[in-house]
This record gives sequence, structure tokens and C-alpha cells, in this order.
Amino acid sequence: MGDVKNVLVSSGPLTVADVVAVARHGARVELDPVALAEVDASRARIQALADDAEPHYGISTGFGALATRLVPADQRTQLQRSLVRSHAAGSGPEVETEVVRATMLLRLSTLMTGRTGVRARTAQAYADLLNAQLTPVVTEHGSLGCSGDLAPLAHCALAVMGEGPVRNAAGELLDAHQALEDHGLEPVVLAEKEGLALINGTDGMLGQLALALDTLDTLFATADLAAAMSVEALLGTDAVFADDLQRLRPQVGQRVAAGNIRRALAGSPVVASHKGPECTRVQDAYSLRCAPQVHGAGRDTAAHARAVAERELAAAVDNPVVTLDGRVESNGNFHGAPVAYVLDFLAIAVADLASISERRTDRFLDPARNHGLPPFLAHDAGVDSGLMIAQYTAAGIVSELKRLAVPASVDSIPSSAMQEDHVSMGWAGARKLRRALDGLTRVLAIEVLTAARGLDLRAPLAPGATTGAVLRTVRRSVPGPGPDRFLAPEIEAVVALVASGEIVSAARSVTEVH
Repeated sequence: MGDVKNVLVSSGPLTVADVVAVARHGARVELDPVALAEVDASRARIQALADDAEPHYGISTGFGALATRLVPADQRTQLQRSLVRSHAAGSGPEVETEVVRATMLLRLSTLMTGRTGVRARTAQAYADLLNAQLTPVVTEHGSLGCSGDLAPLAHCALAVMGEGPVRNAAGELLDAHQALEDHGLEPVVLAEKEGLALINGTDGMLGQLALALDTLDTLFATADLAAAMSVEALLGTDAVFADDLQRLRPQVGQRVAAGNIRRALAGSPVVASHKGPECTRVQDAYSLRCAPQVHGAGRDTAAHARAVAERELAAAVDNPVVTLDGRVESNGNFHGAPVAYVLDFLAIAVADLASISERRTDRFLDPARNHGLPPFLAHDAGVDSGLMIAQYTAAGIVSELKRLAVPASVDSIPSSAMQEDHVSMGWAGARKLRRALDGLTRVLAIEVLTAARGLDLRAPLAPGATTGAVLRTVRRSVPGPGPDRFLAPEIEAVVALVASGEIVSAARSVTEVH
């Protein structure tokens, strides 16, 4: 994990890096005392409305289609408890710990804006749970991405109440009440509006978007390096990556990708070996020549998604909300459309990035297109199959990624007796994007594995300094060419190198990689 700084949660926005630090790397959370004072001030406004004889939505009434029901004061604690219990209705496999931690942190961030009307102790309870490394069990299904990620957030709130299952830092499944007691924490008894404030937000989908953006930073750089290795080992040209050619089409991401590939190929003896007049090829295939255009478009899509994420991280999403001038107003800010759209956009970019990677892998295995390498990069073609089936694996994943690229955000379905008659499906978009990112990681790993073998087979020609550094990193985990071996563990070993960022780190030890 390394040395991760604490993250201060105030009334201002968190950053993507803050979310990653807490969710993925276990950073501790601190609460800003000034913001806690604002939380107390907005709570006083809610308390005044709770004491009012007139009904106020979410404070002294039921919820959703039951908003016309006035609830007596002596039943309001039960109202909030019942809201959380009934909405903790998820189903299916458990969601990853980092996703739950991101979800809880983002709900805490909204609570700390002072716009929700919760008590300071309720906000503190979320920080305490995060710092104790107690993670509520949240399941795959249950959010439509409107009125917030209701079921996932309700499962988190349930744990704060001391109910339901949680996992500790060791991954052990515990009863929430016992886990809180073990850490010297007390369950929260929810007051007026607090149950509603704990479940109305885009936090689940937004947390997964932030984590995806962090993952993509590594995968975009890895894709550029994999493409460089493929260009090199397939005897392609580096001339097309020249900066003046990229400037002719001023797409920001394209120029970044081309720069990475160009620097990775700099000084390569393999590239230099076929630059003379004896080379008869005019142009490389699109999967080589157009790598910056595809990789760059993915980067630009991620830049747009990051801008949306940063605006959402600055939001105070609740319904009703306490305004700066003290009004308590209903609103529709919990609708997840902005986040849902970019989650879908990213799934499209991820599928295409994997698609072009798989095409480069396939070129290595065909003696009609690999410029002198053995069929399937096999040691003894016919006896050995080489990397034939590794390409099958990549192709199968790419096919799945194309299905996962089908947008979730266009698939609204009504709920709550037609009160909630249009929803974002952002949670579904986030879940399929996580699966897609895993697939892209594997497809890129297979390209790196294949290109590494291709470079070895070009000996005695040596790769460039940057691609050579990547090759050496791969060879520390996976042997070089030879008779067929059990291939699955070798693929998984390179998957781990890609996912951990070790491939990118190896290249950065030699040159700049953005």
C-alpha cells in the first residue's frame, strides 16, 4: 500500500485521488471541524421543521409514493429505521470492498456539506467505520441509479445502525453490532430525515467512476507500450508517430499516445534494421499505424468523464436538501444521468481499445503477416501450438466487451408506483464497466506476452531501451520461447504485471510515459 496520506473531508469537494486513496489504498479519513459546525447548523433547521405542525417531506412524512402520509413524532425514529431496513434489499454476489469504501466516503462527503440536515455524530459514524476498516456487505443488484443508489447505500447505512453483515480488514464476515462493539463504536439511532439523507445519492456509481479513471490511467499507458512492442516485433515503422504528423490533427489524446509510442521505440535496433531501401512495405496495418488515434480517443473520452466526475464530486446530492439560505427543498439532483452517460462512454472506449490490441496480437500468429516469425510463435509448429489459444482467449474477451459496451443508461424502467418513472441505470453502467476494465487488462496482458515472445524471436536484434525494460520485467515472471508449457499461469502472471502498473513502471525507468 505504501505511505498513504490521510484524507480530510470538509464541506468542499473531494478529488478522484482522494477517493482512490481511501477506497483502494486504505487511507484514513479526518473530518474538518469547521464543516462539522455547518452540519450542526443545518441540523438545527431540520429540527425546527420536525417540531412544526405542518408536514415536511422526509422529515415528518413518508417517502416516495407514500409522501402524503404524516408520521407522528413518536414514530419517526422507527420511520427512519424502517426506511433503511426496507431499502437494504440488494441481491446477488458481494460488491468489491473498494467500491463499498468509495460509496461510503462519497456519502460522507455530502453529509459534510451541511446540506443534508444530519447530525454531526452520524457523519462521524461513517468516518469511524471507514477508519476501522469495517466494510458493509453490499450486493450486486438493487440500484436503478435514481433517488440515489438506494439499495447499496441502504446496506451501508444499515451497518452504521449496527445491523446486517460487515467484513473486517482481514475479510472475515461479522455481525455489524458485534464488529462495532469490537472497535469501541456505538450504533447510530437515526433521527428525523437521517435515513433519507444516507441513501439519496449517486455515490455508488460515482465511486466506481473514480476508481475506473484511476485504473484507466495505467491501462492507457500500458496499451501504448504494448502497441510499441508490437510495432517493433512486427517490423513496423515508427515514422507515422512523428509529432508533426500528429499536430496535423490536434486531438489531445492522440498526440499523447503517439508520443508514448515514439519514445518507447526510440533507438530500437529492431526498428533500425529495416529502415533501408530494401524495405518494400509502404504502410503498416491500421492496428499498428492507427494505434494513437484509437488510444487517444479513449483518453479524450476519459478526460470528459473526469470532468463530469469532478463536478459530481463537488455536488451535495440529497432530497430534500437544506439550501444555503435555510430552505428545505425537494429536487431531482439524485438522478444519475450525468454519471451514467460517461460510464457508458468509457465502456465503448474500453471495448475498442481491447479490440485493436487483439488485432495486433493476431498478426503475430499468422506467418503471412508476421514477417518471418514462426506460425503461432511456436517452438516447433505442428508439434507445438505456441500462443494460438492465447489469441482465442483475447478474442473471447473482446467479444464480451462489445456486449458490455451496449449502453445501460438508455434502459430506464419505472418504479415506486410510477413516482420514479425515469431512472438512470448508472449503477448497472458502473458494474459492467468494472467487468470491462478487467477484460481490457487481460487483453493487453496477452498482447504484451505475445509481443515479448516476438521480440525474443527477433534475436540477435535487440529491442529498444524502453521496450527492452518491459521485456525484462515480463521475463522475471514468465520464461521466454520454448516448447509448449501450461499457458494459463503465464497469462495470469502478465495480467498481474499490467494491473499492478509494473509494466508502466518498467518503461518509466527509461523514458517518459504519460
